[in-house]
Amino acid sequence: MTPGTEDLLRELAPQVLGILVRRHERFDACEDAVQEALLAAAQQWPVGGVPDSPRSWLVAVATRRLVDEWRSESARSRREEAVAALDLPPGPTEEHDDTLTLLFLCCHPDLSVPSQLALTLRAVGGLTTAEIAAAFLVPEATMGQRISRAKRSLRGARFAPPPPDEVPERLRVVRHVLYLVFNEGYATSSGPAAQRADLTAEAIRLTRLLHRLVPADGEVAGLLALMLLTEARRPARTDADGLPVPLAEQDRSRWDGRLVAEGLALIGRTLGRGPVGPYQLQAAIAALHDEAPTAADTDWPQILALYDVLRRVSPGPVVTLNRAVAVAMVHGPLAGLAELGTLDGDDQMARSHRLDAVRGHLLELAGDPDGARAAYRRALRRTASGPEQHYLALRAARLR
Repeated sequence: MTPGTEDLLRELAPQVLGILVRRHERFDACEDAVQEALLAAAQQWPVGGVPDSPRSWLVAVATRRLVDEWRSESARSRREEAVAALDLPPGPTEEHDDTLTLLFLCCHPDLSVPSQLALTLRAVGGLTTAEIAAAFLVPEATMGQRISRAKRSLRGARFAPPPPDEVPERLRVVRHVLYLVFNEGYATSSGPAAQRADLTAEAIRLTRLLHRLVPADGEVAGLLALMLLTEARRPARTDADGLPVPLAEQDRSRWDGRLVAEGLALIGRTLGRGPVGPYQLQAAIAALHDEAPTAADTDWPQILALYDVLRRVSPGPVVTLNRAVAVAMVHGPLAGLAELGTLDGDDQMARSHRLDAVRGHLLELAGDPDGARAAYRRALRRTASGPEQHYLALRAARLR
């Protein structure tokens, strides 16, 4: 299957699922039917060509799958009613994109927050169960069971925008999900590629839709700005061999100036117009990096000040880890290493390679090659990303 066909299927999958769930309100059956339709397309389109209306093709194939399933149900009258409804011709509403409504459905209050995140990443973000499990640092079998339970819980749920009193909480989860989808694409947790442009593009597309739906929400605007400012660096993030290139070593002339300008304008319009949340603060930090013509020109004191605010607004080990780098750049690597020491024993960091990768970098800056080499090797053993493993092995080997 060509990359173009794969991108098209990823874009159409949530739209087709939205159409089916809106009609039949059987999320689990509809999701299974869409997966089979996608598999059929992946097998047939490369041979026979993409149909003139690929979304209608997928809807028709998924609908036939539902017909076959419901014909096997024991209640004959219910089965016949379902089949009759499925035989109706597509209505004009099928021209609409139901992806955002599907996002809100996946963030239904009857689901736990982990289930909301997992189901949305699966149904809307297009991640595989293995990728979602890696993002949450749980076994794949556990994640598969979680997704299956979540789909069963949505049987009969009404496919419509949530009531006004539920919007803020569901919107918070939707933002978090889109953030996770983008992160998985920007720095893949496993596999042979360091980044996946299809996932970052889909996360940006969905966040643009969400921003149009709730233009007054400062955190949605901040999230979109953060994505744009981060995605702008993607062309320079890997070398000719596909290995990661640290921010300080990137060729900034390869950054996407159009995305930088859009992100800067968006965060400039957003900051100071309402409560400041973590996505706006992260976007402001990304803006300072993108505005610097060279790594040496980076305004690290201002970045550290923003991390201080972010730590108060949204404390957590990842914020502490990133702040340690800013501390090192302002006050020296030993100060940064002291900051990292506060994360030793943290369960989340213990399962990630990032703590030892940052520690190796700061030990290298501090003039401790032996300590840096050991840290890089520990980080290498904790990551499932092939490019990250290769990069960390090279860093360690260079310090022999």
